[in-house]
Amino acid sequence: MTRAAGDDLFRRHPDNPIITAASLPYRANAVFNAGAGRVGDDTVLLLRVEDLRGISHLHVARSADGVSGWRFDASPLLAPEPDRYPEEVWGCEDPRLTWLPEREEWAIAYTAYSRRGPLVSLALSRDFSEVRRFGPIMPPEDKDAALFPRRFDGRWAIIHRPSPLRGGAHMWISFSPDLRHWGDHGLLLEARDGAWWDAGKIGIGPPPLETRDGWLICYHGVHATAGGPIYRLGLALLDLQDPQVVLRRTDEWIFGPAAPYERSGDVNKVVFPTGWVHDPATDVLSLYYGGGDSVVALATIRLQDVLEYLTSAPEPRHRALADGDAW
Repeated sequence: MTRAAGDDLFRRHPDNPIITAASLPYRANAVFNAGAGRVGDDTVLLLRVEDLRGISHLHVARSADGVSGWRFDASPLLAPEPDRYPEEVWGCEDPRLTWLPEREEWAIAYTAYSRRGPLVSLALSRDFSEVRRFGPIMPPEDKDAALFPRRFDGRWAIIHRPSPLRGGAHMWISFSPDLRHWGDHGLLLEARDGAWWDAGKIGIGPPPLETRDGWLICYHGVHATAGGPIYRLGLALLDLQDPQVVLRRTDEWIFGPAAPYERSGDVNKVVFPTGWVHDPATDVLSLYYGGGDSVVALATIRLQDVLEYLTSAPEPRHRALADGDAW
């Protein structure tokens, strides 16, 4: 698939933004960065809602068509409980939803904002009517985490983004036998250097999507400019049997802030995806993203077109920890 000059790979929905703070049944500053999944006949979004204090919680919305007619649960699914979970003292943010067929439940990887910085927390739910917290699974500072839906050689895998004291902020992969204890940490995708659109800081978008060609990854990259950072999106493809192996990675960004609700908001020039839903019957891939850290928006494409586009992407050299310079 080729793109005309200036075109994004994904197509914005004409009704964007599909959810705003005014859509909610209560007052809030902003709603954005929603995890997404299909439960029964509904598309479910787990919304990040920032209240008028500046503290975020996670609230469920359901829709028959994934675009309109959103029905909001009576109360948040995950609201900060700092007395029991002190790591949530400054909020619960940016959820990613992964269906785990082996366990017949959803994994919710989210950012808990602690006094020591953001960290990765995990919760589980059958249908988003109830939730069970696992608590922190990565120490601060760490965020932008999403699980794979199945095990590899008996172990679960998660992509996350620790922030080191030196160097860029890159995407890492870690493994666990039980979803609680994580190790074998390895560098997966590096933020590039210099003038690149994804230089300095990158992070996973929606959870990895299994396709015939590999695990499809959508990630955000942050480019620092004199006018402030710009958040854009890229794609990568990982090996189906060994997700530590990167098969393809786009050089160019495939989606960037262009619409007014993306270029202007609480944070300007931001597109930030945290959920997607694939419809096998139509092959439509629906990408749910935050615009300007203020609203929820939707963009779509055929999955086949994404995979065709990736065939022209470069094949990066896989770097193992034994290479010495991978750290």
